[in-house]
Amino acid sequence: MKSSRANIHRRYHKVPALRFAEDGRLTAYAGLVLVQVLIAALGLKKRLRRCFSHLGKDSIYGMGKMVLLLLVAILLGCRRLRDLDYCREDPLLKRVVGVKRLPDVATISRALTKMDERGVEGMRSEVRGLVLERLEGEAQSRVTVDFDGSVQTTRGHAEGTAVGYNPLKKGARSYYPPHSCVPHEALKEERACRGRSRLLEREA
Repeated sequence: MKSSRANIHRRYHKVPALRFAEDGRLTAYAGLVLVQVLIAALGLKKRLRRCFSHLGKDSIYGMGKMVLLLLVAILLGCRRLRDLDYCREDPLLKRVVGVKRLPDVATISRALTKMDERGVEGMRSEVRGLVLERLEGEAQSRVTVDFDGSVQTTRGHAEGTAVGYNPLKKGARSYYPPHSCVPHEALKEERACRGRSRLLEREA
């Protein structure tokens, strides 16, 4: 059954109150309350919508909300799309993303196939903007930039991969995206990428 946008999207403005249970019962995702505040402070939802506004409204969720879900999933420790099945019904995760119902793996995979270079460049531009805004606010007299690279192992012969240094899986094809960061601020900015580095492994 096809759902309408009204049945999917929901705006949350109030931040839930944190309570410490005396009986020791804890939730694994209570820290998302802080993430909700951070997303609002950075205007991240608006920034992501701007990155993918050229794609229109073909998807009922929207590419910006899909990317936001992936970012929050990484913060939760997810490394594969299937990992979202363990927290799909968590009300706090839905609140942070701004939906009544989270998309399934197949829906996310189909949405990611519509990601294009313009959207990727838009995200890079927003990341640079966030970094520069923070640096301007700190008003540092001197800034040290550390350039480094990382290894992201993949499967098969995906475009942009190569066989090179990989301490965990020798001989495996990998992405080698270089990046730069300001060490004392722990702010990272992606500068270039050989091919398209994936945040999460897409799967059907």
